[in-house]
Amino acid sequence: MQSLTDLLRGKGAHADPLACVEDVSAELAVRRIEAFPHSIADLVFHMNYWMNYELKRIRGEKPKYPEHNSESFPSTPQDWDHLKRDLSWFLSEFEKLAQSPRPELDRQLESVHEGDKKVAGTLESVLWQMVAHNSYHAGQIATIRRALNAWPPKAGGDTW
Repeated sequence: MQSLTDLLRGKGAHADPLACVEDVSAELAVRRIEAFPHSIADLVFHMNYWMNYELKRIRGEKPKYPEHNSESFPSTPQDWDHLKRDLSWFLSEFEKLAQSPRPELDRQLESVHEGDKKVAGTLESVLWQMVAHNSYHAGQIATIRRALNAWPPKAGGDTW
């Protein structure tokens, strides 16, 4: 499904999540801006957390759903290069899944938490949900970078 693949990697109106972070230094990744609770590194950790959660569900595992959203953010400092590598890997896994044949995209995924039951349970619907989730947080990353005078990324991006 080409449109889904394009949006996962920031074509069209979406920023590429990987391009938003690949040239960010470790020092910049942990800086915070006033009145915003998370750093760029926190947001990448969070994106990776949920992509990992959904990949486990897609593979038929039953990952533990966090009791609170704060569990999907780091409680200790993380290695920035590792976070970026994980982001790249997760995005490539979702790109591969987006190229699945129609019967696989229509496959129902088991709900392991009440929150999973609130949205459609097909593989395709989970992929679209990840596009929306990652796009939202890529926008936050772009805003943080802009506030820190570090936008656009080397790969390019709208300067508004």
